[in-house]
Amino acid sequence: MPDSRPFVSLATDFGAAYTAICAGVVYTIAPAANVLVLSDEITPFGVREGAMLLRQALPYLPVGVHVGIVDPGVGTARRPVAIETGRGDVLVGPDNGLLVPAAAELGGIVRAHALENPAYRLPAVSASFHGRDIFSPAAGHIAAGVGVSDLGSPVGPLPLDVPSPVVGDGELTAPVLYTDRFGSLILGAEPEDLTAAFGPLPHGTPLEVVWTLPAPGSARVTFEETFGGVAPGEPLLWIDSSGRLGLAVNRGSAAEALGLAGAETVTLHRL
Repeated sequence: MPDSRPFVSLATDFGAAYTAICAGVVYTIAPAANVLVLSDEITPFGVREGAMLLRQALPYLPVGVHVGIVDPGVGTARRPVAIETGRGDVLVGPDNGLLVPAAAELGGIVRAHALENPAYRLPAVSASFHGRDIFSPAAGHIAAGVGVSDLGSPVGPLPLDVPSPVVGDGELTAPVLYTDRFGSLILGAEPEDLTAAFGPLPHGTPLEVVWTLPAPGSARVTFEETFGGVAPGEPLLWIDSSGRLGLAVNRGSAAEALGLAGAETVTLHRL
């Protein structure tokens, strides 16, 4: 950790009030810390969405302690963990894959330890608010100088559960990672997968997108560089700021306009 004022970030699906409580716990333990709420608006239970947010955002934040909490398994046998990265950051959160993609972007996992030591928790631990009682205290103590190895025994973090894209000849099937606040679908595929399936793909190329859930459907989209490459209300495929493929509607919601809310995978074909 840097010798200057410690930096702590928080990203949760809690909403403002519960996230503010977590920030207060960090400040109480590490009053010199600079605490940033990166987001309190992750879709509830959206582990993949939270993982992609952390992966995209943390490389642009100062080296510090980064708390990620999207925790559908709170209170169960799932482990709370702290992961030290090659860049020097420590990621704190549930061991459900949430933290692993970001760790990879921050120089990889150097070591990880379970948050077991009661000295670095609140005196009373609830069954349903580990963000307040376990994760935030751990973050505060790390920011105040406690070593990761003091928190508990070493562990191997679980990977994020995301299917790989499937590349065929003239076909690309990709999982839907999440739907953003604009209704755009961010896919688990990258430009290299698009090239592997279709070869060089100029902007403006028409494609067909097909899905089976929530109900079978298909739509014609074009591969574009920007939303403005199509008229308002028209759909497109583009590369989002995280380097992933995405389906969008210019000035609209792809999830609503195309009936893709709840879609798990989509398949692209060249027309």
